[in-house]
Amino acid sequence: MGRPTDNPKDISLKVRLDKATAEKLDECIEELNVSKAEVIRRGVHKVHDDLKTK
Repeated sequence: MGRPTDNPKDISLKVRLDKATAEKLDECIEELNVSKAEVIRRGVHKVHDDLKTK
């Protein structure tokens, strides 16, 4: 298998995106040089943090 980790990613998720959102995701992965999954994880954390500030 892969490398051992303290934070295994064992949940799979399938999403459907419109073209504009997919293009934004592609821009993010190119600019940040990370995977699509990493951009999505960061987005979830950002939205969750925003909930706490309301």
